[in-house]
Amino acid sequence: MARQDLWNREETILAFNLYFQTPYGRIHGGNEDIVELSKITGRSLGSVGRKMQNLASLDPVQKARGIKGLSNHSKLDEEIFKEFSNNWEELSFDSQRIKAERKQTTVEREVEIQESKWLNRSGLDVIRSVKTRSGQTFFRNAVLNNFDWQCAISGIDVPELLRASHIVPWSKNIQARVDPSNGLCLSALYDAAFDKGFIGISLDYKILISNKLKKKKAKVYFHEHFGKLEGIGLRAPSKFFINKEFLEHHLDLIFDK
Repeated sequence: MARQDLWNREETILAFNLYFQTPYGRIHGGNEDIVELSKITGRSLGSVGRKMQNLASLDPVQKARGIKGLSNHSKLDEEIFKEFSNNWEELSFDSQRIKAERKQTTVEREVEIQESKWLNRSGLDVIRSVKTRSGQTFFRNAVLNNFDWQCAISGIDVPELLRASHIVPWSKNIQARVDPSNGLCLSALYDAAFDKGFIGISLDYKILISNKLKKKKAKVYFHEHFGKLEGIGLRAPSKFFINKEFLEHHLDLIFDK
């Protein structure tokens, strides 16, 4: 029988972790991730769905899109939303730890770190590895879902060709490493071009082409893949606003003006 009691802190963390990685339109009982959360928490699919809708009512991006969600969120929901929206790494790590405990396995196996890489290492080293791996997985899922698994520039929707691109590089800002507002879903070509500063994104989310790349305007590939993009708007995200401070960093220090 499905539980009827209030959601506790651990269950709410699991729900938030899934919410941030799920497009709004995928919040339904046919989503295998929602089915898994239902099994882990012992709650009905309907209960999990309502919880996700309650969390949506706290989401500023959904509010901006005119989506209200359900208004029955709890004080605990508010506290955890505030806590983890400023610390994405801890959300991803805690949720993996909780999930592993409930599935009676280890967090190392849950995040699929090879046993040889953690079996004989110190506890602190293992935690660092788990946090890094769980954070990378969370970031990729959250960023790709934010753009509905389509390249924000070209619209390519083949998962194997998509990258979760950091706007501020991983090595330059520890706090932003796992922050979905620091990510763009780009195809492999545009990911490389963005990373090397050949293209940029303006503060009004328009595509910019570097002068260095414009020197190749006589080439066929420039017109096919780059020239026609300048000034075109980026695909609108559905889950997280893109942080303009991160875009400024890229424009100032990476984009080749």
